[in-house]
Amino acid sequence: MDKQLEHSFVEQLEKHQNIVHKVCRLYTNNQEAHNDLFQEITIQLWKAYPKFRGDSKFSTWMYRVGLNTAITLYRKSKRSIKTQEFESIQFKIKSEEYDDTEEQQLKLLYKAVHQLNDIEKALVFLYLEDKNYSEISETLGITEVNARVKMNRVKTKLKTILNP
Repeated sequence: MDKQLEHSFVEQLEKHQNIVHKVCRLYTNNQEAHNDLFQEITIQLWKAYPKFRGDSKFSTWMYRVGLNTAITLYRKSKRSIKTQEFESIQFKIKSEEYDDTEEQQLKLLYKAVHQLNDIEKALVFLYLEDKNYSEISETLGITEVNARVKMNRVKTKLKTILNP
């Protein structure tokens, strides 16, 4: 790969790396697994980058590659050892007064989302990232109508999980 392509890739990855971290957070339970998945997604992005045509935004393409990589590894890991809980991670808080209500709600949400299947997780993730159904359908490779139907079913499923 030439230096210009490499530079372009690194620049885009640095600009949008939070996407990869969010995908990792969604599909892992501990820091070691998070780091491993981050590395694997980065490798897959690097391998696929020369084929990126620019038909969609880089961030949309990055979501797709990241989610597909995570889903593939998630499915493989279902056949192996489970990871530990993600409890040891502390959130960095900027303000001095701290109300942990949001953190507790976030933990409940992640606990509920971990009970969803891999496609449902991806759907919730993109929805929470304020992606419209057109972007969600493009990223997941499903129709917009299918994305809406699946999202309504997932909302119902999450309500059942969160309010038994």
